[in-house]
Amino acid sequence: MPFPPEVYVLLVAALPVVELRGAIPLGVALGLSPWESFLWALLGNLLVVPLALGLFPWAVGLATRVPLFARAWWALEARVRLKGEAQVQRLGALGLFLFVAVPLPGTGAWSGAVLAVVLGVRRRYAFPALALGVVAAGLLVLLLTGGTVHGLNYLR
Repeated sequence: MPFPPEVYVLLVAALPVVELRGAIPLGVALGLSPWESFLWALLGNLLVVPLALGLFPWAVGLATRVPLFARAWWALEARVRLKGEAQVQRLGALGLFLFVAVPLPGTGAWSGAVLAVVLGVRRRYAFPALALGVVAAGLLVLLLTGGTVHGLNYLR
């Protein structure tokens, strides 16, 4: 491997769709301990949050002016709204946290940032909700990756 496994875990965690749900098991498969995999994946996924919250409002502006981008944005927005709009409308930032914290496909930091921008959640509420959601999802994936009984030992 040309790079250390930590670099691969960090980069995979920053990818949309895969995020830390795929990065933690990848790190374990590459020989890192579950705890090391969790930390590198957490760092990679947390780096996405301010980037996405900063870029998506700009993307919305671009999508309104360029038809090719508009279709892609509307499709993404519709998918994310379907998954989490009711929860965020009802619970606010707590709903955004829960949306990201449950490690299901399509509910990570990227989707959470899209949802926050689309629904107009202020950054000062969106950022901590997304970051804490990423930590919670990472802990759940860590437990599942290390096994429920063995996973608890990594948290000590």
